[in-house]
Amino acid sequence: MVIEALPLQVTAELFPNGISRYAVGGLLVGLGTVVVYLSTGISAGASTFLESTLSYVSDRSRFQQYVSSRDWRVVFTLGIILGAAVYAVVYQGGAWTTDVQPWRLLLGGLFVGIGTRVGKGCTSGHGVCGVGSASKTSIIGVLTFLAVAIITAQLISALGVSP
Repeated sequence: MVIEALPLQVTAELFPNGISRYAVGGLLVGLGTVVVYLSTGISAGASTFLESTLSYVSDRSRFQQYVSSRDWRVVFTLGIILGAAVYAVVYQGGAWTTDVQPWRLLLGGLFVGIGTRVGKGCTSGHGVCGVGSASKTSIIGVLTFLAVAIITAQLISALGVSP
């Protein structure tokens, strides 16, 4: 395994809380994706869940295409949110907090939303479902997401920007 091949010091720096939580989380995400796909035939990308939720409040045909499947999508999305909340309470002793300023969170969210539309899907859809099904479009998308994220993080760090 790649992690075992890394020196312990490097592994400790990359994963200061150990790797078990990431491995378990990844297995649960993968299992959830498989269950959704096998039971519905639909990939479990999160941006589609947002669009399906908008079908409750919008009559636009773009959103209405999801009316037949929107209820289970909402339950699935709530499961993601509640799962994170339960984990935070049980294993972290309370809600997750951040030092990032609210306007930066809002601006970042807007960029992510725009990127999701331009990229025709979200990182979870392309990264978990698309790469898992060997979609060339998703593989290229994920490589692009990672490259842009790494470059952006390096630039922000070089500029000395902090939360």
